[in-house]
Amino acid sequence: MLDITLICVGKLKEKYYQEACREYIKRLGAYCRLTVLELPEERRGGDPSEAETDACLAREAEAIKKALPRGAAVIALCIEGHEQSSGQFAKTLSDLSQTHSKLALVIGGSDGMARSVKDAAAIRLSMSPMTFPHHLARVMVLEQLYRAFSIMNGGKYHK
Repeated sequence: MLDITLICVGKLKEKYYQEACREYIKRLGAYCRLTVLELPEERRGGDPSEAETDACLAREAEAIKKALPRGAAVIALCIEGHEQSSGQFAKTLSDLSQTHSKLALVIGGSDGMARSVKDAAAIRLSMSPMTFPHHLARVMVLEQLYRAFSIMNGGKYHK
């Protein structure tokens, strides 16, 4: 069974996002061993300079790197990433699972993630050219993981 770690910068506060995440985490239990890690988002002032934002992203990057499971293939969720259909994402997961027993997906905070994390990733994946709140992105990633496993296992969820 594949070990998947979802690393998220920022605390999920909204109950409706929490409930959606719980549902997909429960469903994913049939397909993988999933760990969701919440890392604290670095505090920024009211109007941080670019240098202050970069420093915060660098500190978040260090926490992300420490949280990455040893030997995991890393997928960074970022706007510079490639878009994939659900079917393509299922194939990506299937292909990665042939060479890795561990995967880590990383969702940055409200200011994104440091280039060093993106550069260390095996894959950069974009959810959409649209902008979404990073908390909603967590729900979307969990749903797409569930959909991908459903596709890989011939389930009826994906139509």
